[in-house]
Amino acid sequence: MKIYTFTLGIILSFTFTHAQDMGFEEYSPTSTLVVPEHPVEKAKFTFIDVHSHQFRMASQDLSELIRHMDQLNEGIMVNLSGGSGEDLVAKIKNVNEHYPNRFAIFANVDYSGVGNPNWGAQAAAQLEEDVKNGAKGLKVYKSLGLRNNDVNGNRIPVDDPRLDPIWAKCGELGIPVLIHSADPKSFWDPMDGDNERWLELKTHPRRQRSATDPAPWQQIIDEQHRMFKKHPKTNFINAHMGWYANNLDRLGELMDEIPNMNVGIAAVIAELGRQPKRAKEFFIKYQDRILFGKDSWQPNEFPTYFRVLETPDEYFPYYKKYHAFWAMYGLDLPDEVLKKVYYKNALNLIPGLDKSLFPE
Repeated sequence: MKIYTFTLGIILSFTFTHAQDMGFEEYSPTSTLVVPEHPVEKAKFTFIDVHSHQFRMASQDLSELIRHMDQLNEGIMVNLSGGSGEDLVAKIKNVNEHYPNRFAIFANVDYSGVGNPNWGAQAAAQLEEDVKNGAKGLKVYKSLGLRNNDVNGNRIPVDDPRLDPIWAKCGELGIPVLIHSADPKSFWDPMDGDNERWLELKTHPRRQRSATDPAPWQQIIDEQHRMFKKHPKTNFINAHMGWYANNLDRLGELMDEIPNMNVGIAAVIAELGRQPKRAKEFFIKYQDRILFGKDSWQPNEFPTYFRVLETPDEYFPYYKKYHAFWAMYGLDLPDEVLKKVYYKNALNLIPGLDKSLFPE
């Protein structure tokens, strides 16, 4: 008995001391709030995920993806990492031989030759060939505007006129451009106690930038918007709501200014879930131009998206603490708005999808 008491005392002392010395990063309290809960493991309506990445699709066994998709009620996955040329053809071949109606693949452009004579015409021709081979759209990574340089070593702006043949070709072919520019504005802000992404930057230091690295945040965002306006016949899907999910008034102004700009909600559900009243108003007003997307393929994280969009639940946890210190609230969207966000808007923008997978 004496040994047991002594050991227990050491454990209690250690636990108390550890709690006293615990760093901010470890603090993750369990809420004691008792409210009605309506977890959603499967989307109410069959959905299209317009923002997914499957880099090994040329050779991978797709049956495991299909199993998870069926559990979530996901009708079609859009793989934005299609590549180009032979790589794209191999991915489309694997899809067509096994699940031809469950996946759509977007092509990508190689910007390494920007500045060479006739680069724009050649890149547009390659894109046209990729679409003939089965690509359903074009995905533009955030490297454009951040890391891509021309043949002279200069940063390529998002609205660089040398890229105009690409955007014009997408309009001509009737395919959408899903584009990710920059990152959250907080990554450019000082990493101090006022930065609500402090923990993310501490745990992922490579995401931190200076005010001008490689250009000011607003400059990159403005480049993107100028490009959208310059190509009104091309449909753009602005990934991550253009990093304005935390400022829906400004995003609404941009939606009004740029009628060919649509937005995807991938990786910004935490922003929407902390402002349910305002977000619901926004979704209802712009219901024809918002598309469902998730980004990273983590099936266990989708239910948070469903719960935010579909339920009136209050104060439930987000799945990644370093993204958000706050709890989520449900938007409780009307069914007709949900249908548009989940699949109708994607069917209108992306050509050649199997509409029979979805309800009227």
